[in-house]
Amino acid sequence: MSILSYKGFTAKIEVDLNARILKGRVLDSRDAVEFQGQTVEEIKQVFKDSIDDYLRDCAAVGKNPAKSFLGKLNLRTTFERYQLIEVAAKKSGKSINAWMDEVLTQEAKQIINVN
Repeated sequence: MSILSYKGFTAKIEVDLNARILKGRVLDSRDAVEFQGQTVEEIKQVFKDSIDDYLRDCAAVGKNPAKSFLGKLNLRTTFERYQLIEVAAKKSGKSINAWMDEVLTQEAKQIINVN
């Protein structure tokens, strides 16, 4: 799986070995935005074209294209991991929530290559 970003939208790209194509899906839009291509260069261009078309369509009907997120994250973990998180947060001088927000955001940015 690979990730592409364009105009604030993120898509995941997967290989369909049976169909011998690359398939993409935008992860953070209100609607299902899917696309496909035969090559890496084609999938990149089709992704950009899909986003441009989607934004144009949303603008035409006065719709907000971005997915709304609640801003809440529930985490279930083991007692031992919770202890580690609590100690790390305290050593950083932060609440668990602030520490997790910082650490998870940094890791997410690295994974999807966003600065």
